[in-house]
Amino acid sequence: MAEAAEFQGTTSAPACRWARRTAMLLGVLLFAGLVHLPTAPAARADAADVGGTRSVGVSIDALTPVAPTQNDTLTVSGTVTNNGRTAITGAHVGLRVGSQLGTRSDIDDIGDKGGFSPSSDGAEVGGNHVQKIDRLAPGVSQNFTLTLPVKDLNLGKDGVYQLAATFSGQSADQPYERVLGIQRTLLPWQPSAVEGKKTKLTVLWPLISTTHLSARTESDQQQTPVFINDDLAADLAPGGRLQQLVSLGKNLPVTWVIDPDLLATVEAMTKPYRVGTPDGKSSTPGRGQAVAKQWLGQLQDAVTNHQVVALPFGDPDLASLAHRGKDVSGALSHLQSATDLASTTVDTILGVKPRTDFAWPVDGAVDTSIVDVATSAGAHNVIARSDSFRESGNTYAPTAARQIGGGNTAIVADARLSTAFQGDMIRAGDSSLAVQQFLAQSLVVDKQAPENERSIVVAPQRMPTTSQAQAMAAAVKGLSDSRWAQPLDLGDAAKATPDPSAAQQVPGSGSYPDSLRSQELTTGAFQEIQKTQSTLDSFKVILSAQDRVVTPFGSAIMREMSTSWRGNPQGAGQFRNGVQAYLYKLTRQVQLIKKSDATLSGRSATIPVTVENGLLQEIHGLKLVLESSQPNRLKIDNAQPVKVEGGHSQSVKFETRANANGPVQVTARLFTSDGQQYGDSMTFTVHVTSITPMVLLVIAGGVLLLVLAGLRIYLQRKRAAAHKAAGGGPGTTGGDGPEGTGGPGDDMPGQPGDPAVDTGTQSGGPSGPGEKVEH
Repeated sequence: MAEAAEFQGTTSAPACRWARRTAMLLGVLLFAGLVHLPTAPAARADAADVGGTRSVGVSIDALTPVAPTQNDTLTVSGTVTNNGRTAITGAHVGLRVGSQLGTRSDIDDIGDKGGFSPSSDGAEVGGNHVQKIDRLAPGVSQNFTLTLPVKDLNLGKDGVYQLAATFSGQSADQPYERVLGIQRTLLPWQPSAVEGKKTKLTVLWPLISTTHLSARTESDQQQTPVFINDDLAADLAPGGRLQQLVSLGKNLPVTWVIDPDLLATVEAMTKPYRVGTPDGKSSTPGRGQAVAKQWLGQLQDAVTNHQVVALPFGDPDLASLAHRGKDVSGALSHLQSATDLASTTVDTILGVKPRTDFAWPVDGAVDTSIVDVATSAGAHNVIARSDSFRESGNTYAPTAARQIGGGNTAIVADARLSTAFQGDMIRAGDSSLAVQQFLAQSLVVDKQAPENERSIVVAPQRMPTTSQAQAMAAAVKGLSDSRWAQPLDLGDAAKATPDPSAAQQVPGSGSYPDSLRSQELTTGAFQEIQKTQSTLDSFKVILSAQDRVVTPFGSAIMREMSTSWRGNPQGAGQFRNGVQAYLYKLTRQVQLIKKSDATLSGRSATIPVTVENGLLQEIHGLKLVLESSQPNRLKIDNAQPVKVEGGHSQSVKFETRANANGPVQVTARLFTSDGQQYGDSMTFTVHVTSITPMVLLVIAGGVLLLVLAGLRIYLQRKRAAAHKAAGGGPGTTGGDGPEGTGGPGDDMPGQPGDPAVDTGTQSGGPSGPGEKVEH
């Protein structure tokens, strides 16, 4: 700004010299431009779009075969779209072969490169291997298909090559041909089978879903299950996510990794089931019975002759247990229960014996505490990932198996191969590129150390979408001819000889990713889970058919710890609350019926207390205890056992003895056999009114008569003794005669030694509004 002001406001010599030099330089540049102007179109045909914005979008939607051999014919199909404002004329789509890519990072970056570059993208393949497009209007798309013998690509030695589809044409404002759009992909090249050692590749095929089955059942004899929603039916139907996973995986060399909870849920759908309404107050019939039966049949066929690994039932979140749950008493015990249930469930439903000695933390992220928890339930093989077990110094991908001490093995999956299909695979172009990158990565891994026989494991995301599963299947199928990779089961991969140079040290707790830690179940969640377990433990001991309650609620508790709740804390909380609320509702079906105040109208009587059983099964193992607040006034017999049939009530009677008048508060409690109180206590008042003043007077009179009689006998005997000592005999004047004998003629009406007369049940006054107690 200062220089401009000086130039405009003065006519000094330096300023004039500066202006003349500037004018001369501009003239030279303009002359040079005019001289070369006629040759501009030819010179810029390939360089016009270098680093610039591509005005035409190119998408490679399919490349077949995905890994061609020398005698194959390659077909590349896709779409071009004019994103500009002017029509493109005289255009064509062609192929270009770039240089060979030697590193895995080069493969990662293939989709992020900028505009066309003649030096790296190569020359267009000659001959008639182009598709001409006379005119492409703005906003219009057009498909293309290019077919040519692979030998016409003039590929060199084995390796991964960059292959690009380019769109070239011209517009009215720039009437010369130039590259207007480009899309790159990868071409793994191995013209024939290679002799020698091949990389052994293990691909996990996960069959896992979110939680669909609640703890609720209908109150019928069959215990018809109630589902949270009916979304699973769509996943099982033809074209659904789970149906596609089964259909695609059937003919692939993969190891099935299954959550047994999914099998149990689908098996429940094969019979009549209900779907709960959002408010939880009612339910409607489920509609997925037919597709559930069909899907289970397909799965049974698919896993035949395949290795099956069963995760613990419900796929519990091992990292959450290790970081948040292990300090909550009893939380870890659920992992052992889930592991034990896994084998039984898979064997029963699928008819195969699964492996249950593998643990799979979320995203293969591990630390020492996760490994400790994962192996505590008998899983001595922990599936990790190489972005957790970081290598240092290795120039190649080592064998997956690592000995980590204590007889445990970490199976470290390759991170690049495992995450190859995590993106959005709905667009054909994205899916095709992911397949080619997967194959290219696997070939580069094989070529890193061809003299070493290595075992590589691929552990993809737990719940791939339909499009992701289809892309995964296409990639695995591209390797099925065993050209540079040989399939291997996960069990055999775990037994492979570890590479001595590979990382063996389990990362510390500080290395666990914050992004994953923030998704874990909270400590409060595990405390709620244990509260539900404690309620269930107290409830089941009184049941005659425990499995009707323990089975659905035990499974629900395992589902509360599922990894599928990651990213959905609200849904996890609602599920836990629903399980606890329904269990509490069932426990309240066994209760003491509220009792009104009672009136005791005698010295002894019975007090009835009613126990209601609203369940469909008999309850036992309970005892009913009545406690008097004033035992000196009202004494109650010991506890009474309680046994009530389902859907009935029982009246339990207690003998009481009254010693004094007045109100007495009585508390009724139910206790289990281990001395734990069951349910709420119930308090009522007993009014003792049978000990009236008249009764007390009668009792006092009787006592007085007894004393007088005793005194009379004593005096008679004393006088008789004195008379004898004085020499008197019978018949002496003043003798007592018959009186001295204490004969019956002098007995008082009613012997003083007889029991006092019981006044019966009659009260000295009205009994009031309370009930009359039996006597």
